[in-house]
Amino acid sequence: MGRFFFHGRRLMARGFSSLNLNPLRVCVVGSGPAGFYTAEKMLKAHEGAEVDIIDRLPTPFGLVRSGVAPDHPETKIVVNQFSRVAANARCSFFGNVSLGTNVTLSDLRQMYDVVVLAYGAESDRSLGVPGEDLRGIHSAREFVWWYNGHPDYCDMSPDLKSTDTAVVLGQGNVALDVARILLRPTSELETTDIADHALASLRESNIRKVYLVGRRGPVQAACTAKELREILGMRNLRVHVQEADLVTAPVDEEELKKNRIQRRVYELFSKAATSPRELDGVDDRDLHFMFFRKPDRFFPSELSSRVGGVRLEKTCLKENGASGKQVAVGTGEFEDIKCGLVLKSIGYKSLPVDGLPFDERRGVVPNVKGKVLSSDQPEKAIVEQGLYVAGWLKRGPTGIIATNLYCAEETVASIMEDVKNGLVIPNSGSPKAGREGLLQSLQDRNIPFVQLNGWARIDSKERMLGQFKNKPREKITTWDELLRVATNG
Repeated sequence: MGRFFFHGRRLMARGFSSLNLNPLRVCVVGSGPAGFYTAEKMLKAHEGAEVDIIDRLPTPFGLVRSGVAPDHPETKIVVNQFSRVAANARCSFFGNVSLGTNVTLSDLRQMYDVVVLAYGAESDRSLGVPGEDLRGIHSAREFVWWYNGHPDYCDMSPDLKSTDTAVVLGQGNVALDVARILLRPTSELETTDIADHALASLRESNIRKVYLVGRRGPVQAACTAKELREILGMRNLRVHVQEADLVTAPVDEEELKKNRIQRRVYELFSKAATSPRELDGVDDRDLHFMFFRKPDRFFPSELSSRVGGVRLEKTCLKENGASGKQVAVGTGEFEDIKCGLVLKSIGYKSLPVDGLPFDERRGVVPNVKGKVLSSDQPEKAIVEQGLYVAGWLKRGPTGIIATNLYCAEETVASIMEDVKNGLVIPNSGSPKAGREGLLQSLQDRNIPFVQLNGWARIDSKERMLGQFKNKPREKITTWDELLRVATNG
């Protein structure tokens, strides 16, 4: 087979196809939660569906593997459900296949009756403030991928030794994740699946103080109560919340009445402000929640091009007449925080590919219930036949893992509606090549794709390596090693 990694079900897929005279050939791009939920719902909705999942990584599961924090193993249990989907005889996984490089969107649309794009968001929003390109400033996504062993960031090496202070911009769940990893004792991370290079760096870290900065107030904080409660309860952690920031206006009270989650978050902040914890003074660490602040600029340290601090502008809230929401506006008052590390947790951003309509402003593919539209201008838009979208690419980078379940259900319902109305499979002409066409194309281009048995080898190796360190797995973190293990075990 050379460098091609087959999982041994190709004959099974052929056998099924020969029994099913009218298979629906479906390609899902992206093997994260949105991709796997889409595949699962598609297999259940159409008994003739053959679903191929492609991903640019050699490993499946997307953000469940690369995004979920290592100290949240319960969140990763969903991998068991996705593994059952991948093992379905009508489903195949093709890893190490990059859309736009190894195969084009046009290629896939010619090969498959249905193409569902669910490849998520692999870039970051920019602040657009001076000094953003200084060394020591990273996106939270990059930092998360680094400590989770993503092969794109195994060599990132954030400097955690030259400073005792980090600033995290944002107060959502990802911001709380990175702050928690920076402040949690490494003894509590040693039995997780955190990447070995990250654990080694965190052991030598001198960071003892983290500022979590938000433009708006505690009423509008974007985190969930579960995540907030966890970080507030960490041992040896002194939490700072200013009581003055907890003062609410009538419009804040209305927000709290309408939203139970926001109310619980606000109550946790209130308790943290009024009930400071007594610590033993041994290796204490500090977490400061800074509300009503936005970054104005970053300034370098005195002797290098590394970040030395951030200037924050104080904000106040004003109601937006169009949306009715409160937005943060600058007051012209500024303050500086010295720091040697900045992590920007201000939002992920999806990237377009050639041939795909894309709304640059919103960072999503224009769609109606998952049906891709040719334009983001409704009066000019037409439905792109056979092309669909799910997950963050469809709705933006919001929600939790389970949100993708409902998102996928809606997209699959749209597909089935088009199948019922005869819009997906043409009444005349030869069937599309589907899986066989993709296999042939990848072989012709000498692409070393990874199928399910290749991932099984990676999975087995990682678990075996983890046993020696009392970890669930020791992740393989380089492209070369991932592909080598996928081939030879």
